[in-house]
Amino acid sequence: MFKKLGVQLYTARDLMQDPEYADLTFAKMAELGYTEAHTAGCSFDEKLFVELLNKHGIKIIGTHHSWSKILGDVEGTIALHKMWDTTNIGVGGMPSEPRSDLGALKQFIADFNRMAEIYAKEGFRLTYHHHNFEFVRIDGKKTIMDLLYEELDPTNTSFVLDTCWLTAGGVDVCEWLEKCRGRLDILHLKDMYLKKKDKVFVPAITEVGQGGVAWDRVMKTAEEVGVKHYVVEQDDNWSPNPMASLKMSADFLAKYKA
Repeated sequence: MFKKLGVQLYTARDLMQDPEYADLTFAKMAELGYTEAHTAGCSFDEKLFVELLNKHGIKIIGTHHSWSKILGDVEGTIALHKMWDTTNIGVGGMPSEPRSDLGALKQFIADFNRMAEIYAKEGFRLTYHHHNFEFVRIDGKKTIMDLLYEELDPTNTSFVLDTCWLTAGGVDVCEWLEKCRGRLDILHLKDMYLKKKDKVFVPAITEVGQGGVAWDRVMKTAEEVGVKHYVVEQDDNWSPNPMASLKMSADFLAKYKA
């Protein structure tokens, strides 16, 4: 169903703190079959960073960039993404205030659309990656995600949907894939299970195929709606380390590779 498998580099963030470790990490990712990367910051020279990725046949397909830099450093943001050869300028989530205040959320959406229009003139698209907090009803009726879906510009912006956070948010993954048809280029592949913590059950991230996500249905729907980039992400809870977890996920997903 997919030809290229990507990795959200946040998964192995502790293994990329300097060029030497990053070089080894990217080599191992390539060995596991990862040929695309979604970034989440950079701990050393940005030019060297992309050169090391390209050295191992890994192409950057999008970023989680600083919202403050997207707002305040347009020239620098454009220059970085041109150097990294990606048109997807993204944020990994919204600031804290819009998560609980409707007025602040409306302002965030307005700012996002305003900046998206600016970047669109240079050939870029702003992407928004959600978590599960966006599925809280911020006004007693609509969720944050409802408002993002309804009010973000569908031409200049897109969503990075995440299978784990959709599941944790209590919604149907495939329904949201269908809903975001045409507004979804990057899909984060992440599994989830419930674990007991302080006498209650809470969502926990795990390797793809090791949780409760219905992968056959998800991958079929993702193909039907035109997902371009399939990106494995695991924030924590590795078995026993990030690279071992990335191998487990890649091995499971191999059956869906075209």
